[in-house]
This record gives sequence, structure tokens and C-alpha cells, in this order.
Amino acid sequence: MPSSGPAHLDVFFLQQYLNLKSKVSPAHSSVEQRFLSLSLSLTLSLSLSLSLSTLPLLSAFSFAAKMATAGKVIKCKAAVAWEPNKPLVIEEIEVAPPQTNEVRIKIVASGLCHTDLYHLFEGMHKDGFPAVLGHEGAGIVESVGPGVIEFQPGDKVIPLFIPQCGECRFCKSPKTNQCVNAWDVGVMSDPESRFTCKGKKVLQFMGTSTFSEYTVMNQMAVAKIDPTAPLDKVCLLGCGICTGYGAAVNTAKVEPGSTCAVFGMGAVGLAAVMGCKAAGAKRIIAVDINPDKFEKAKVFGATDFVNPKDHSKPVSKVLSEMTDGGVDFSLECVGNVGVMRSALESCVRGWGVSVLVGWTDLDDFAARPIQLIAGRTWKGSLFGGFKSKDGVPQMVKKYLDKKILVDEFITHNMALDQVNDAIELMKQGKCIRTVLSISPQ
Repeated sequence: MPSSGPAHLDVFFLQQYLNLKSKVSPAHSSVEQRFLSLSLSLTLSLSLSLSLSTLPLLSAFSFAAKMATAGKVIKCKAAVAWEPNKPLVIEEIEVAPPQTNEVRIKIVASGLCHTDLYHLFEGMHKDGFPAVLGHEGAGIVESVGPGVIEFQPGDKVIPLFIPQCGECRFCKSPKTNQCVNAWDVGVMSDPESRFTCKGKKVLQFMGTSTFSEYTVMNQMAVAKIDPTAPLDKVCLLGCGICTGYGAAVNTAKVEPGSTCAVFGMGAVGLAAVMGCKAAGAKRIIAVDINPDKFEKAKVFGATDFVNPKDHSKPVSKVLSEMTDGGVDFSLECVGNVGVMRSALESCVRGWGVSVLVGWTDLDDFAARPIQLIAGRTWKGSLFGGFKSKDGVPQMVKKYLDKKILVDEFITHNMALDQVNDAIELMKQGKCIRTVLSISPQ
């Protein structure tokens, strides 16, 4: 009898079953027939039992065969920003294997966010290039490095541009979603990178770089999500939707029956509108200079629309007249310091709260001291205040439970090769979110 493991044992017993079956005949006595039949049943049971016990092994072997790239450098396609204010270039890059506490992820889909454009066309920090942009993606774990116990190959995940180590003073505080392990805000990248292209190191934008077929990240910046979640939809929860929704719910703490104004009807602003509605606001005023955005804003819960271009007076005065002195909550989702001031001045004195959501680090912002002395609060929100590893899976569940909208943000679907077309659509204000197909699932 063989002794080299279950996979050999089940073959052995199956062979014995076939041998016994061939020996059963009418020539045997009834006692002999009963004995042979009993042996036949026992042997078949053992064979089937061992066969079933080996199914997980066979599945693992099959999956391992698919992940034959584990431990090796992967050559794959990525959209590289070689320098600021230039089109992205589709290149073949090398992605190193994950090191200690790292996971390598096959990116399936990624949204294009305005922050990608900010780095490319506005921030233009010379030390932030070359880089692979993209930070709003979803994918599947390809392999894991030493020390990783939370993830395994095949897990569906969302990369996180804000890590959550769980150990630092920020992670341990309920007051913030910051983490001391965040990337450098100036260059908007980690100093270390697992990417190379044409012999040069290529930076990982915001620590993620989802415009690549593969990326490598520390496990503290990866969220495992429901395996039934569609990656080409929930990728948007990696930035824009959580940022806007959470700014209303977590940071502003919008109250039932309140009046809100949201400035900027891009994806983040629309998500903020959705958050205001979820929090129970009775009136939600969408503010944007593009009148085509109003119909979309109504889908997410806006009750009124104000286009500053339609008025000769400042928009803050328009809103003040509409709301008997100002709104209870305002959210600036543009990333413009002038709009930030307008949003603050749109708030009612005494208790009005204004939240800065739109990303920018180019200019100082200002307001008259009396605006705050009179009782208004001015505060900021990064990633909607969500502690990333905890909050993203919760938002995925909300989507699967049909408690938040996600599909409605998607206006275009494109291939990675069309990334520059997607950028032009966003620059011209002709899309809400374009989802890029990065790799086949």
C-alpha cells in the first residue's frame, strides 16, 4: 500500500474497488457475496472520502499554477508620467516581488480622480516624477511577502492612499484618520518604490499607482473587501465617494433637518450631496458653474441648484438670502481657495460649519477673523474622515446592501491605453468618473 499522501491513497483505494467489483459473481456463495459487497462499499467510501479531502489541495495547486509569478519580477503595462504637464505614456515596467509586510496586487480597474490631474498639471513638483499615477483602484492579491497574515493570493482588495497601521498615536485616536506612515505630501509619493522602467526608478503616486497592471503595497494600506463586490464599480470607493460622503457624515456631522450647500458637482461633491441626504438634511443646495450638473445632482439628493454665473452678487450673499442668514453646513469640493472662502461665508453665524474637501496645496487661504469669532467653524477633511482599512470595507457593504449609490457616478468606461482621453474628458468637465479597465479579472 502506498504511503506518499492522500493523493496517492485515493487512487489506491479506487483501484482496490475496481478489483473487488470484478470478483463479485453469481458463482460465489451468498456469504461470500455479502462479504465482497461489504468490502466493495467500504473501499468506495474510503476512496471518495480521500478524494474529497484532496479537493482543497487540488484547488490550491490550480491557483498556485495561476500565480506562478509569485516571487518573480513581473513585467507589465502601466501609464507613466515622465514629467509634469505632459501626456502619460503607456510603458512596460518592472514590478518587484513584495518584501516583508507587503502585498503585490493585480489591479483590475481604476477611476481617474482630479487629484491625479492636480499632480500632473497643477502641483507639478519636480521631485514627484517620473511616477505611475492612479489611486482609486481595486484588484486581486497576486502574492504576499514575509510577515503577511491578513491577506492571501486571490483576495479582492482596494489599495488605500491613507494607511492604517493601527499602532501609531493617530491610528489609536478616534479623533482622526491620519497615520504617521503616510506618503510625502510634497512629492505625493513614497520615497521607496517597487517600480522600474528603462533602468530608472518610477515613483508610486500616493503610495498606490493604480494605473499599472500590478502594484506593490504595504499591508497597512490595503483593505480586504467582500469577494462578491464588482471591482469595476467599488474601485471608486478608494477615493472620491468616501471622500465626499464622509466629509458630510463624519467631518461636518450634518444633522437631520439641516440646510447644506455643496460647492462643486464633481464626483466628490456629488458624494457629499449623497452624504448630506443620508444624514437627513432637508435642503441641499448644489453650487456649480456648469448647469449641466444639476440633473445629476438631483439623482444624489440635491434640492436646489445655484450657478454663481447667474448672479451679479457674491454667491455667499445669494445663499444667505435663500436660507435666512446662511446654511448650517457647507462643503467645498473644488480645491480652490477663493471657493473655500465663499463656502465659509455662506454659513450662518453662530453655528455654521464649513468643511474644506477639495485637494490643493498651492495657495494660502484667508478670511476675516470676525467670520470665525461670530461662531462659524472652519475645518478640513481628508478621505472623508474614514479610518481606511476599517471604513472602506464598510462602504463596500453599504453599496452591496444598496444603501449608497456607486454605479451612478460612472459616466465613461475606457481601457488603460485611453487614459489621456479620460484626462481630457475630466479637464473639460465632460465626465463625472471614468473607470479604466487595467487588467482582465
